[in-house]
Amino acid sequence: MDTQKQEIHIVPPTIMVKAAAAALVALALWGAAEFLTTLKEFRFVGSGTTATNTITVSGEGEVFAVPDLATFSVSVEEKAKEVKDAQKVATEKSNAILAALRAKGIADKDIKTTAYNVYPNYQWLQEPCTSRGYCPPGEQKLDGYTVSQSIEVKVRDTDAAGEILASVGSLGASNVSGLSFTIDDEDKLQADARAEAIADAETKAEELADQLGVKIVRIVGFSENGGGYTPPMYLKREAMAMDSAAANAPAPELPMGENKIASSVSITYEIQ
Repeated sequence: MDTQKQEIHIVPPTIMVKAAAAALVALALWGAAEFLTTLKEFRFVGSGTTATNTITVSGEGEVFAVPDLATFSVSVEEKAKEVKDAQKVATEKSNAILAALRAKGIADKDIKTTAYNVYPNYQWLQEPCTSRGYCPPGEQKLDGYTVSQSIEVKVRDTDAAGEILASVGSLGASNVSGLSFTIDDEDKLQADARAEAIADAETKAEELADQLGVKIVRIVGFSENGGGYTPPMYLKREAMAMDSAAANAPAPELPMGENKIASSVSITYEIQ
């Protein structure tokens, strides 16, 4: 009876080690890929978690500053039967005012025309009614034209504002109005007011957290309202004496006071 021979192949140990190492590398690469995928979905731990325990506090801040800019409007208005005649007189007066402003040191960048209008004037004519009670229809008749020009002026030397107002009033201006004192660059003051408001809110939050027996974790919400406020000052036309006698009128005294720049913030904190 023949005995069937079987061959047994023995795998060298070095090949088995290499195969195991390759498997481990593959497993490590798979794990790294999964980890990177997770990082893409979550930038940091807790970023996808909405804060449920919060407190919200408000803060107020304000700073005061002396205005460094005066702004007012001056306008000229003339009427005539013909447009060219009204324009001629209005232009002469406007040019005289502009020349006076430049002579007082006002730069061209601080002089701006805000309106120039030419429009017709009409008169309503109505014949008297007859003794029999008949009233003829009235009619509208052209009665000349009005030309007006309005100019906005910025005075950076606020101490000279009164003198400048008096000078334009003596040169045929029809109206001087809208005088206000402002701060040319409020950004720095607004930032200071905001910093005070945030510090005020932080103090309140720490006190509230201490009273509640909780700990502040992080800020989860912020908003700001409010801003600088300048009460407008108006110059009455009667005080300017808009006639030929105004040439000798004294310059009005214009107290400026201080402007308040305010900020109001609301901050929401997560607590635990």
